[in-house]
Amino acid sequence: MLDPVAASRLQFAVTTIVHIIFPVMSMGLAPFLIYFTWKDIRTGKPIYEQLRRFWTKIFAISFVVGTVTGIVLEFEFGTNFAVFSTAAGDLFGGPLALEGMMAFMLEATFLGIFVFGRQRVGNVLYMISAVAVGIGTWLSAVWILVANSWMQTPRGYELVSENGQQVVILVDPLAAYLNPRFIWMYVHMQNAAVESVALVLAGLGAYFVFRHHIWGYPIENIDFWETTLKFGLIALIITAPLQVLHGDLYARHVFETQPQKFAAMEAIWETESYVPEYIIAFPTSMQDLLDPRAKDIFGIGIPGGASWLASGGDPQATIRGLEEFEGPQPPVALVFWSFRAMVGLGFWFILLAVWGGYRWIRGQLLEDDLLHLALMASTPLGIFAVHLGWIVTEVGRQPWIIQDVMKTSAGVSSDLTGAEATTTLIGFVVVYLVLLVLYLYVIARIIRTGPPAPADLAVAERPETPTDEVGADD
Repeated sequence: MLDPVAASRLQFAVTTIVHIIFPVMSMGLAPFLIYFTWKDIRTGKPIYEQLRRFWTKIFAISFVVGTVTGIVLEFEFGTNFAVFSTAAGDLFGGPLALEGMMAFMLEATFLGIFVFGRQRVGNVLYMISAVAVGIGTWLSAVWILVANSWMQTPRGYELVSENGQQVVILVDPLAAYLNPRFIWMYVHMQNAAVESVALVLAGLGAYFVFRHHIWGYPIENIDFWETTLKFGLIALIITAPLQVLHGDLYARHVFETQPQKFAAMEAIWETESYVPEYIIAFPTSMQDLLDPRAKDIFGIGIPGGASWLASGGDPQATIRGLEEFEGPQPPVALVFWSFRAMVGLGFWFILLAVWGGYRWIRGQLLEDDLLHLALMASTPLGIFAVHLGWIVTEVGRQPWIIQDVMKTSAGVSSDLTGAEATTTLIGFVVVYLVLLVLYLYVIARIIRTGPPAPADLAVAERPETPTDEVGADD
Protein backbone atom coordinates (compact mmCIF):
# COMPACT_ATOMS: atom_id res chain seq x y z
CA MET A 1 0.00 0.00 0.00
CA LEU A 2 1.14 3.52 -0.77
CA ASP A 3 1.92 6.08 1.87
CA PRO A 4 -1.28 8.11 2.52
CA VAL A 5 0.47 11.36 1.59
CA ALA A 6 1.73 9.98 -1.74
CA ALA A 7 -1.58 8.24 -2.49
CA SER A 8 -3.61 11.37 -1.69
CA ARG A 9 -1.41 13.55 -3.85
CA LEU A 10 -1.55 11.07 -6.72
CA GLN A 11 -5.33 10.71 -6.42
CA PHE A 12 -5.85 14.47 -6.54
CA ALA A 13 -3.46 14.72 -9.49
CA VAL A 14 -5.26 12.03 -11.49
CA THR A 15 -8.72 13.44 -10.84
CA THR A 16 -7.55 16.97 -11.65
CA ILE A 17 -5.82 15.92 -14.89
CA VAL A 18 -9.00 14.27 -16.14
CA HIS A 19 -11.36 16.95 -14.82
CA ILE A 20 -9.49 19.91 -16.29
CA ILE A 21 -10.21 18.69 -19.83
CA PHE A 22 -13.89 19.55 -19.47
CA PRO A 23 -13.67 23.12 -18.09
CA VAL A 24 -10.98 23.86 -20.68
CA MET A 25 -13.42 22.82 -23.41
CA SER A 26 -16.34 24.79 -21.94
CA MET A 27 -14.31 27.92 -21.11
CA GLY A 28 -12.60 27.84 -24.48
CA LEU A 29 -15.83 27.33 -26.40
CA ALA A 30 -17.73 30.11 -24.58
CA PRO A 31 -16.37 33.06 -26.64
CA PHE A 32 -16.96 31.15 -29.89
CA LEU A 33 -20.55 30.33 -28.96
CA ILE A 34 -21.31 33.92 -28.00
CA TYR A 35 -19.99 35.07 -31.38
CA PHE A 36 -21.79 32.35 -33.34
CA THR A 37 -25.04 33.18 -31.57
CA TRP A 38 -24.68 36.89 -32.27
CA LYS A 39 -23.95 36.27 -35.95
CA ASP A 40 -26.80 33.77 -36.20
CA ILE A 41 -29.27 36.33 -34.83
CA ARG A 42 -27.82 39.24 -36.78
CA THR A 43 -27.45 37.66 -40.21
CA GLY A 44 -29.67 34.57 -40.25
CA LYS A 45 -27.03 32.77 -42.31
CA PRO A 46 -27.28 28.97 -42.00
CA ILE A 47 -23.54 28.56 -41.41
CA TYR A 48 -23.74 30.35 -38.06
CA GLU A 49 -26.70 28.29 -36.88
CA GLN A 50 -24.77 25.17 -37.86
CA LEU A 51 -21.73 26.33 -35.91
CA ARG A 52 -23.81 27.31 -32.90
CA ARG A 53 -25.83 24.11 -32.74
CA PHE A 54 -22.91 21.75 -33.35
CA TRP A 55 -20.53 23.27 -30.81
CA THR A 56 -23.31 23.84 -28.26
CA LYS A 57 -23.70 20.06 -28.04
CA ILE A 58 -20.02 19.64 -27.22
CA PHE A 59 -20.16 22.53 -24.75
CA ALA A 60 -23.16 21.01 -22.94
CA ILE A 61 -21.55 17.56 -22.69
CA SER A 62 -18.33 19.14 -21.39
CA PHE A 63 -20.27 21.17 -18.82
CA VAL A 64 -22.15 18.14 -17.48
CA VAL A 65 -19.10 15.88 -17.19
CA GLY A 66 -17.02 18.74 -15.80
CA THR A 67 -19.61 19.33 -13.09
CA VAL A 68 -19.63 15.67 -12.07
CA THR A 69 -15.87 15.34 -11.96
CA GLY A 70 -15.34 18.75 -10.35
CA ILE A 71 -17.61 18.14 -7.36
CA VAL A 72 -15.46 15.16 -6.41
CA LEU A 73 -12.37 17.38 -6.19
CA GLU A 74 -14.01 19.53 -3.53
CA PHE A 75 -14.92 16.45 -1.50
CA GLU A 76 -11.31 15.28 -1.68
CA PHE A 77 -10.26 18.28 0.39
CA GLY A 78 -12.31 16.83 3.23
CA THR A 79 -11.51 13.16 2.75
CA ASN A 80 -7.81 13.34 1.93
CA PHE A 81 -6.71 16.80 3.10
CA ALA A 82 -8.84 17.35 6.20
CA VAL A 83 -6.07 19.03 8.20
CA PHE A 84 -5.54 21.53 5.39
CA SER A 85 -9.30 22.12 5.08
CA THR A 86 -9.57 22.75 8.80
CA ALA A 87 -6.58 25.08 8.85
CA ALA A 88 -7.44 27.07 5.69
CA GLY A 89 -11.21 26.68 5.59
CA ASP A 90 -11.86 30.29 6.58
CA LEU A 91 -10.20 31.49 3.39
CA PHE A 92 -10.32 28.50 1.08
CA GLY A 93 -13.98 27.65 1.59
CA GLY A 94 -15.30 31.08 0.63
CA PRO A 95 -14.16 31.15 -3.01
CA LEU A 96 -15.31 27.55 -3.56
CA ALA A 97 -18.74 28.36 -2.13
CA LEU A 98 -18.98 31.50 -4.26
CA GLU A 99 -18.03 29.46 -7.33
CA GLY A 100 -21.03 27.22 -6.72
CA MET A 101 -23.53 29.89 -5.67
CA MET A 102 -22.57 32.56 -8.18
CA ALA A 103 -20.84 31.15 -11.25
CA PHE A 104 -22.31 27.65 -11.42
CA MET A 105 -25.87 28.77 -10.76
CA LEU A 106 -25.62 31.54 -13.37
CA GLU A 107 -24.28 29.11 -15.94
CA ALA A 108 -26.67 26.28 -15.12
CA THR A 109 -29.74 28.56 -15.05
CA PHE A 110 -29.20 29.97 -18.52
CA LEU A 111 -27.73 26.82 -20.07
CA GLY A 112 -31.19 25.28 -20.39
CA ILE A 113 -32.41 28.31 -22.35
CA PHE A 114 -29.29 28.31 -24.49
CA VAL A 115 -29.43 24.61 -25.34
CA PHE A 116 -33.19 24.10 -25.70
CA GLY A 117 -34.79 27.50 -26.04
CA ARG A 118 -33.86 28.88 -29.45
CA GLN A 119 -37.35 28.47 -30.86
CA ARG A 120 -39.06 29.26 -27.54
CA VAL A 121 -37.63 32.66 -26.63
CA GLY A 122 -36.94 35.87 -28.50
CA ASN A 123 -33.62 36.92 -29.93
CA VAL A 124 -32.77 39.27 -27.06
CA LEU A 125 -33.34 36.71 -24.31
CA TYR A 126 -31.53 34.05 -26.27
CA MET A 127 -28.53 36.33 -26.76
CA ILE A 128 -28.59 37.15 -23.05
CA SER A 129 -28.56 33.42 -22.27
CA ALA A 130 -25.49 32.91 -24.45
CA VAL A 131 -23.63 35.75 -22.75
CA ALA A 132 -24.73 34.60 -19.28
CA VAL A 133 -23.51 31.07 -19.91
CA GLY A 134 -20.18 32.41 -21.12
CA ILE A 135 -19.81 34.77 -18.14
CA GLY A 136 -20.75 31.97 -15.74
CA THR A 137 -18.14 29.69 -17.26
CA TRP A 138 -15.38 32.27 -16.98
CA LEU A 139 -16.56 33.47 -13.55
CA SER A 140 -16.26 29.92 -12.26
CA ALA A 141 -12.56 30.02 -13.11
CA VAL A 142 -12.22 33.27 -11.16
CA TRP A 143 -13.12 31.68 -7.82
CA ILE A 144 -11.21 28.46 -8.41
CA LEU A 145 -8.09 30.41 -9.29
CA VAL A 146 -8.59 32.84 -6.39
CA ALA A 147 -8.33 29.84 -4.07
CA ASN A 148 -5.38 28.27 -5.87
CA SER A 149 -3.46 31.49 -6.36
CA TRP A 150 -3.78 32.25 -2.65
CA MET A 151 -2.09 28.92 -1.94
CA GLN A 152 0.78 30.07 -4.20
CA THR A 153 1.13 33.60 -2.76
CA PRO A 154 -0.90 33.79 0.47
CA ARG A 155 -1.92 37.29 1.60
CA GLY A 156 -4.56 38.90 3.82
CA TYR A 157 -4.47 36.32 6.63
CA GLU A 158 -3.25 35.72 10.15
CA LEU A 159 -2.24 32.48 11.83
CA VAL A 160 -3.85 31.75 15.18
CA SER A 161 -3.81 28.68 17.39
CA GLU A 162 -7.10 26.82 17.91
CA ASN A 163 -7.16 23.57 19.88
CA GLY A 164 -3.45 23.19 19.39
CA GLN A 165 -3.59 23.64 15.60
CA GLN A 166 -2.47 26.61 13.53
CA VAL A 167 -5.49 28.03 11.68
CA VAL A 168 -5.66 30.65 8.93
CA ILE A 169 -7.96 33.56 9.76
CA LEU A 170 -9.04 35.88 6.94
CA VAL A 171 -8.34 39.49 7.93
CA ASP A 172 -8.20 41.27 4.55
CA PRO A 173 -10.43 39.65 1.92
CA LEU A 174 -9.37 42.09 -0.79
CA ALA A 175 -5.68 41.35 -0.29
CA ALA A 176 -6.36 37.61 -0.14
CA TYR A 177 -8.62 37.37 -3.16
CA LEU A 178 -6.55 39.79 -5.26
CA ASN A 179 -3.26 38.23 -4.25
CA PRO A 180 -0.23 38.80 -6.52
CA ARG A 181 -0.60 35.50 -8.37
CA PHE A 182 -4.30 35.64 -9.28
CA ILE A 183 -4.25 37.85 -12.37
CA TRP A 184 -1.26 35.96 -13.80
CA MET A 185 -2.95 32.59 -13.39
CA TYR A 186 -6.33 33.80 -14.65
CA VAL A 187 -5.09 35.41 -17.88
CA HIS A 188 -2.77 32.50 -18.63
CA MET A 189 -5.45 29.88 -17.96
CA GLN A 190 -8.25 31.54 -19.90
CA ASN A 191 -6.06 32.26 -22.90
CA ALA A 192 -4.84 28.67 -22.77
CA ALA A 193 -8.44 27.43 -22.81
CA VAL A 194 -9.31 29.47 -25.92
CA GLU A 195 -6.05 28.40 -27.57
CA SER A 196 -6.79 24.74 -26.79
CA VAL A 197 -10.26 24.95 -28.33
CA ALA A 198 -8.83 26.84 -31.32
CA LEU A 199 -6.56 23.84 -31.92
CA VAL A 200 -9.55 21.50 -31.63
CA LEU A 201 -11.53 23.54 -34.17
CA ALA A 202 -8.57 23.82 -36.54
CA GLY A 203 -7.67 20.15 -36.17
CA LEU A 204 -11.18 18.85 -36.78
CA GLY A 205 -11.72 21.25 -39.66
CA ALA A 206 -8.38 20.21 -41.18
CA TYR A 207 -9.34 16.53 -40.94
CA PHE A 208 -12.46 16.90 -43.05
CA VAL A 209 -10.85 19.44 -45.40
CA PHE A 210 -7.96 17.01 -45.93
CA ARG A 211 -10.28 14.11 -46.70
CA HIS A 212 -12.30 16.23 -49.14
CA HIS A 213 -9.70 18.39 -50.88
CA ILE A 214 -6.66 16.10 -50.73
CA TRP A 215 -8.09 12.61 -50.86
CA GLY A 216 -11.16 13.57 -52.87
CA TYR A 217 -13.74 11.96 -50.56
CA PRO A 218 -17.23 13.49 -50.67
CA ILE A 219 -17.87 15.18 -47.33
CA GLU A 220 -21.28 16.49 -46.38
CA ASN A 221 -21.38 20.10 -45.22
CA ILE A 222 -17.78 20.71 -46.27
CA ASP A 223 -18.48 24.45 -46.06
CA PHE A 224 -19.05 23.99 -42.34
CA TRP A 225 -15.68 22.28 -41.81
CA GLU A 226 -13.84 24.83 -43.95
CA THR A 227 -15.33 27.62 -41.83
CA THR A 228 -14.50 25.73 -38.64
CA LEU A 229 -10.89 25.48 -39.76
CA LYS A 230 -10.77 29.22 -40.45
CA PHE A 231 -12.26 30.22 -37.13
CA GLY A 232 -9.87 27.94 -35.28
CA LEU A 233 -6.95 29.42 -37.18
CA ILE A 234 -8.04 33.00 -36.46
CA ALA A 235 -8.24 32.25 -32.73
CA LEU A 236 -4.86 30.50 -32.84
CA ILE A 237 -3.24 33.50 -34.53
CA ILE A 238 -4.48 35.69 -31.67
CA THR A 239 -3.90 33.42 -28.67
CA ALA A 240 -0.64 31.61 -29.50
CA PRO A 241 1.66 34.68 -29.45
CA LEU A 242 -0.20 36.13 -26.46
CA GLN A 243 0.34 32.92 -24.48
CA VAL A 244 4.10 32.96 -25.03
CA LEU A 245 4.44 36.67 -24.27
CA HIS A 246 2.34 36.41 -21.14
CA GLY A 247 4.19 33.24 -20.12
CA ASP A 248 7.48 35.11 -20.24
CA LEU A 249 6.15 37.76 -17.83
CA TYR A 250 4.51 35.08 -15.69
CA ALA A 251 7.82 33.23 -15.29
CA ARG A 252 9.42 36.46 -14.07
CA HIS A 253 6.68 36.78 -11.46
CA VAL A 254 7.32 33.18 -10.35
CA PHE A 255 11.02 34.00 -9.91
CA GLU A 256 10.11 36.93 -7.66
CA THR A 257 7.51 35.14 -5.54
CA GLN A 258 8.53 31.44 -5.66
CA PRO A 259 12.28 31.30 -6.32
CA GLN A 260 12.48 27.64 -5.36
CA LYS A 261 9.93 26.73 -8.03
CA PHE A 262 11.82 28.80 -10.61
CA ALA A 263 15.05 27.02 -9.74
CA ALA A 264 13.28 23.68 -10.25
CA MET A 265 11.89 24.86 -13.60
CA GLU A 266 15.46 25.56 -14.73
CA ALA A 267 17.13 22.65 -12.84
CA ILE A 268 19.55 25.01 -11.09
CA TRP A 269 21.05 23.44 -7.97
CA GLU A 270 23.88 25.85 -7.25
CA THR A 271 23.47 29.61 -7.17
CA GLU A 272 24.76 30.99 -10.47
CA SER A 273 24.88 34.05 -12.67
CA TYR A 274 24.59 34.27 -16.45
CA VAL A 275 22.41 31.15 -16.48
CA PRO A 276 21.46 29.90 -19.97
CA GLU A 277 17.86 29.21 -20.97
CA TYR A 278 17.68 25.78 -22.61
CA ILE A 279 15.02 25.92 -25.31
CA ILE A 280 15.90 22.36 -26.36
CA ALA A 281 17.37 19.95 -23.82
CA PHE A 282 18.31 16.28 -23.93
CA PRO A 283 19.50 14.07 -21.07
CA THR A 284 22.92 12.51 -21.66
CA SER A 285 22.14 9.60 -19.34
CA MET A 286 19.27 8.06 -17.41
CA GLN A 287 20.58 9.84 -14.34
CA ASP A 288 20.22 13.19 -16.12
CA LEU A 289 16.65 12.29 -17.08
CA LEU A 290 15.64 11.46 -13.52
CA ASP A 291 17.80 14.12 -11.83
CA PRO A 292 18.44 16.90 -14.36
CA ARG A 293 21.02 19.56 -13.66
CA ALA A 294 21.21 22.38 -16.17
CA LYS A 295 25.00 22.29 -16.38
CA ASP A 296 25.13 18.54 -17.11
CA ILE A 297 22.43 18.03 -19.75
CA PHE A 298 22.99 18.55 -23.45
CA GLY A 299 20.96 21.46 -24.66
CA ILE A 300 20.58 24.22 -27.17
CA GLY A 301 20.07 27.36 -25.17
CA ILE A 302 20.37 31.11 -25.03
CA PRO A 303 23.42 32.21 -22.99
CA GLY A 304 22.20 34.20 -20.01
CA GLY A 305 18.62 33.59 -21.12
CA ALA A 306 17.33 32.26 -17.79
CA SER A 307 18.95 35.16 -15.93
CA TRP A 308 17.46 37.60 -18.42
CA LEU A 309 14.03 35.95 -18.06
CA ALA A 310 14.19 36.05 -14.28
CA SER A 311 15.41 39.63 -13.94
CA GLY A 312 13.55 41.24 -16.80
CA GLY A 313 16.53 42.13 -18.93
CA ASP A 314 19.83 41.44 -17.10
CA PRO A 315 21.65 38.38 -18.53
CA GLN A 316 24.14 38.56 -15.64
CA ALA A 317 21.45 38.27 -12.93
CA THR A 318 21.99 35.71 -10.18
CA ILE A 319 19.54 32.85 -9.67
CA ARG A 320 19.40 31.09 -6.32
CA GLY A 321 20.01 27.37 -6.56
CA LEU A 322 17.88 24.68 -4.99
CA GLU A 323 20.61 23.85 -2.48
CA GLU A 324 19.97 27.17 -0.73
CA PHE A 325 16.42 26.21 0.23
CA GLU A 326 15.77 24.17 3.34
CA GLY A 327 13.72 21.03 3.44
CA PRO A 328 12.80 18.62 0.64
CA GLN A 329 13.00 19.84 -2.93
CA PRO A 330 10.25 19.62 -5.56
CA PRO A 331 10.44 16.64 -7.95
CA VAL A 332 12.85 18.55 -10.16
CA ALA A 333 12.80 16.14 -13.11
CA LEU A 334 9.02 16.33 -13.48
CA VAL A 335 8.98 20.12 -13.18
CA PHE A 336 11.99 20.71 -15.45
CA TRP A 337 10.89 18.47 -18.32
CA SER A 338 7.24 19.55 -18.07
CA PHE A 339 8.29 23.19 -18.32
CA ARG A 340 10.52 22.45 -21.34
CA ALA A 341 7.70 20.57 -23.10
CA MET A 342 5.15 23.29 -22.34
CA VAL A 343 7.39 26.04 -23.70
CA GLY A 344 8.21 23.95 -26.77
CA LEU A 345 4.52 23.44 -27.50
CA GLY A 346 3.91 27.16 -27.09
CA PHE A 347 6.37 27.95 -29.86
CA TRP A 348 4.96 25.13 -32.00
CA PHE A 349 1.51 26.70 -31.76
CA ILE A 350 2.95 30.03 -32.94
CA LEU A 351 4.53 28.24 -35.90
CA LEU A 352 1.18 26.64 -36.76
CA ALA A 353 -0.55 30.02 -36.56
CA VAL A 354 2.00 31.73 -38.80
CA TRP A 355 2.04 28.80 -41.22
CA GLY A 356 -1.74 28.65 -41.47
CA GLY A 357 -2.09 32.42 -41.76
CA TYR A 358 0.49 32.55 -44.55
CA ARG A 359 -1.24 29.76 -46.49
CA TRP A 360 -4.59 31.47 -46.05
CA ILE A 361 -3.27 34.76 -47.40
CA ARG A 362 -1.77 32.92 -50.36
CA GLY A 363 -5.09 31.20 -51.05
CA GLN A 364 -3.61 27.74 -50.35
CA LEU A 365 -5.18 26.97 -46.97
CA LEU A 366 -7.45 24.24 -48.27
CA GLU A 367 -4.77 22.55 -50.38
CA ASP A 368 -1.78 22.39 -48.00
CA ASP A 369 -1.84 18.72 -46.98
CA LEU A 370 1.21 19.02 -44.70
CA LEU A 371 -0.45 21.85 -42.77
CA HIS A 372 -3.62 19.78 -42.45
CA LEU A 373 -1.65 16.85 -41.02
CA ALA A 374 0.17 19.15 -38.58
CA LEU A 375 -3.13 20.64 -37.37
CA MET A 376 -4.68 17.20 -37.01
CA ALA A 377 -1.72 15.96 -34.96
CA SER A 378 -1.90 19.09 -32.80
CA THR A 379 -5.63 18.79 -31.98
CA PRO A 380 -5.12 17.50 -28.39
CA LEU A 381 -1.83 19.30 -27.75
CA GLY A 382 -3.40 22.47 -26.36
CA ILE A 383 -5.07 20.50 -23.56
CA PHE A 384 -1.84 18.55 -23.05
CA ALA A 385 0.02 21.85 -22.66
CA VAL A 386 -2.52 22.88 -20.01
CA HIS A 387 -1.75 19.65 -18.15
CA LEU A 388 1.96 20.41 -18.32
CA GLY A 389 1.35 23.92 -17.02
CA TRP A 390 -0.56 22.64 -14.03
CA ILE A 391 2.18 20.11 -13.29
CA VAL A 392 4.70 22.95 -13.20
CA THR A 393 2.37 25.05 -11.05
CA GLU A 394 1.39 22.42 -8.51
CA VAL A 395 4.37 20.07 -8.38
CA GLY A 396 6.79 22.99 -8.57
CA ARG A 397 5.63 24.46 -5.24
CA GLN A 398 6.14 21.23 -3.32
CA PRO A 399 6.70 20.50 -0.48
CA TRP A 400 4.21 23.30 0.30
CA ILE A 401 0.43 23.03 0.08
CA ILE A 402 0.30 26.69 1.21
CA GLN A 403 3.53 28.37 0.18
CA ASP A 404 5.79 28.88 3.23
CA VAL A 405 2.83 28.29 5.58
CA MET A 406 1.88 24.58 5.53
CA LYS A 407 3.59 21.60 3.97
CA THR A 408 1.58 19.07 1.98
CA SER A 409 2.55 16.25 4.33
CA ALA A 410 1.07 18.23 7.24
CA GLY A 411 -2.21 18.89 5.40
CA VAL A 412 -3.20 15.26 4.76
CA SER A 413 -6.00 13.78 6.89
CA SER A 414 -4.40 12.53 10.09
CA ASP A 415 -6.50 9.37 10.40
CA LEU A 416 -6.20 8.34 6.75
CA THR A 417 -4.44 4.99 6.32
CA GLY A 418 -2.32 3.84 3.40
CA ALA A 419 -4.82 1.07 2.62
CA GLU A 420 -7.74 3.52 2.47
CA ALA A 421 -5.86 6.02 0.33
CA THR A 422 -4.60 3.36 -2.08
CA THR A 423 -8.03 1.76 -2.43
CA THR A 424 -9.74 5.05 -3.25
CA LEU A 425 -6.91 5.95 -5.61
CA ILE A 426 -7.48 2.78 -7.62
CA GLY A 427 -11.23 3.34 -7.58
CA PHE A 428 -10.95 6.93 -8.79
CA VAL A 429 -8.51 5.99 -11.53
CA VAL A 430 -10.96 3.39 -12.87
CA VAL A 431 -14.05 5.62 -12.59
CA TYR A 432 -12.40 8.68 -14.12
CA LEU A 433 -10.92 6.71 -17.00
CA VAL A 434 -14.36 5.25 -17.72
CA LEU A 435 -15.87 8.75 -17.67
CA LEU A 436 -13.15 10.02 -20.00
CA VAL A 437 -13.66 7.16 -22.45
CA LEU A 438 -17.44 7.70 -22.43
CA TYR A 439 -16.95 11.44 -22.97
CA LEU A 440 -14.64 10.85 -25.92
CA TYR A 441 -17.07 8.29 -27.34
CA VAL A 442 -19.99 10.74 -27.18
CA ILE A 443 -17.90 13.55 -28.69
CA ALA A 444 -16.78 11.22 -31.49
CA ARG A 445 -20.43 10.35 -32.19
CA ILE A 446 -21.32 14.04 -32.39
CA ILE A 447 -18.42 14.68 -34.78
CA ARG A 448 -19.29 11.72 -36.99
CA THR A 449 -22.91 12.88 -37.16
CA GLY A 450 -21.70 16.35 -38.10
CA PRO A 451 -23.66 19.58 -38.13
CA PRO A 452 -27.33 19.76 -39.14
CA ALA A 453 -27.78 20.09 -42.89
CA PRO A 454 -28.91 23.52 -44.11
CA ALA A 455 -32.22 22.00 -45.23
CA ASP A 456 -32.86 20.77 -41.65
CA LEU A 457 -32.27 24.09 -39.96
CA ALA A 458 -35.22 25.77 -38.30
CA VAL A 459 -34.05 29.33 -38.65
CA ALA A 460 -36.72 31.83 -37.70
CA GLU A 461 -37.51 34.38 -40.35
CA ARG A 462 -35.42 37.45 -39.79
CA PRO A 463 -33.82 39.95 -42.16
CA GLU A 464 -30.52 38.93 -43.62
CA THR A 465 -27.86 41.63 -43.57
CA PRO A 466 -24.54 41.70 -45.37
CA THR A 467 -21.56 40.43 -43.45
CA ASP A 468 -17.84 40.47 -44.03
CA GLU A 469 -17.09 37.73 -41.53
CA VAL A 470 -15.48 34.41 -42.33
CA GLY A 471 -18.03 32.20 -44.01
CA ALA A 472 -18.37 29.27 -46.30
CA ASP A 473 -18.07 31.46 -49.37
CA ASP A 474 -14.86 33.26 -48.27
